[in-house]
Amino acid sequence: MSAVKYKQYFQMMIEQNKVLFAEFAKAHEQYQADPSKHEQEFNQLGSQVTEEVRNWDRRLCSAMGRGQFSQYSQNLSEKFWGEIRKLFPLIDQVGVIKK
Repeated sequence: MSAVKYKQYFQMMIEQNKVLFAEFAKAHEQYQADPSKHEQEFNQLGSQVTEEVRNWDRRLCSAMGRGQFSQYSQNLSEKFWGEIRKLFPLIDQVGVIKK
């Protein structure tokens, strides 16, 4: 049985950007261990990852964002981002400056 469309897009995104996601996985792990020490690298790589995720999210939802499928598109986007958050729980912290 084939995977759901958002999971297929998630896998394609990871496969086509292996190096970027591998680097961010390392930075994410280091940031979890010591946020103040690794904040700059986490934010720098995280902004690239976030932009790539947004790009794939747009690809996934672009045709459905109009008309009667707009609510479905929003739910699909949330599920796609949910997959990202499973892999990188702190992805929403990218760009947040801590004092």
